Amino acid sequence: MQNNLKNLKIELKLELQSILSYWMENTIDTKNWGFIGQIDYNDVKNFEAEKGSVLNARLLWAFSAAYKISNNEEHLDTAKRAFDYISTHFYDSQFGGIFWSLNPDGTPKDTKNQIYALGFTIYGLSEYYSVSLDKKALDMAIALYQKIQKYSYDASKGGYLEAFTRDWQPIEDLRLSEKDANEKKTMNTHLHIVEGYANLYKVWKDESLRKVIVDLLKTIEKYFINIETGHLRLFFDENWVEKKDVISYGHDIEAAWLLLQCAEISGDSTLIESYKKYAIQIAEATKEGIDTDGGLWYEYDPETKELMTEKHSWPQAELMIGYFNAWQLSGKEEYLNIVFKNWDFIQKHIIDKEKGEWFWGINGDYSKMKKDKAGFWKCPYHNSRACIELINRI
Repeated sequence: MQNNLKNLKIELKLELQSILSYWMENTIDTKNWGFIGQIDYNDVKNFEAEKGSVLNARLLWAFSAAYKISNNEEHLDTAKRAFDYISTHFYDSQFGGIFWSLNPDGTPKDTKNQIYALGFTIYGLSEYYSVSLDKKALDMAIALYQKIQKYSYDASKGGYLEAFTRDWQPIEDLRLSEKDANEKKTMNTHLHIVEGYANLYKVWKDESLRKVIVDLLKTIEKYFINIETGHLRLFFDENWVEKKDVISYGHDIEAAWLLLQCAEISGDSTLIESYKKYAIQIAEATKEGIDTDGGLWYEYDPETKELMTEKHSWPQAELMIGYFNAWQLSGKEEYLNIVFKNWDFIQKHIIDKEKGEWFWGINGDYSKMKKDKAGFWKCPYHNSRACIELINRI
């Protein structure tokens, strides 16, 4: 087993380098500055695509986090490029939010404040501050945290509201994307707020922030974790009335390890113990979504008993961390075997061996999904993070 782990670590270091090289070689926008908004599945670059805040925040995080492993100055330079672009163009200095998207020339396109994007920007800024010690990045992260607490936190019922206009007024369309339910409180946003807040706490030991993280983890435990099934509940209205939806296997296994990590950062021993249990329970429940080839299916609808027969790339990355984490907690080798088998699946079907990076995913018949290689949602975040987490854990 030691040899297998040693080999896995070597392979993941090479893959991390390959992923980041792809983004440095293909996405630098020499025409408009920053990074280009889209590369399609045929590797055709679209310099006229809108630029998404989530992509840019995730680029900032990925290159900052990777620098700690690689010590490659090019990675730090790319992180700085992302930071400079975000602080110049995405950060709304008038109202103190983050623009959801920009036109190719860097002017604001969609000016709404989607709290999910603010959470990711805090995540990226904190990581960048940890390697650059640029006080401007820390100040911006703290300012965004304070905006979320002021406008998005629901002081009467708990939890966080999804989205606002540029000047922090209520907004009708709260959805992250067209496939999402238009509800006021979602698992996805709460998961990525606590992720951002925990990363901020690592570099800014503010006691009130720590208490907010603890409160948020308790809210997630109360509403979003279904302790009967081991799956996550995804959508609620502002009064915590659930809107039934699909099982999202990728989000389940991502939450399994990530929420435990946030609990550990908070230092709250009761929450750490609870989230250790959930990490195993969710890993057990997610097994039902793993195919015989080691790949993780995308979604399952328990009402219609319908499986969405696609294997997207990002859930594979989260599966690797989630089951490695379960193995570390339990010592059960079956969890580690799931990791090895999934890594084989990724190498066979998900990594683009010819041009680099990962495909969006594959269909049930193993044909490639004809979706972005780089874009609004396709970023070097899940895959680079899987490499980074496992390299560090091994």
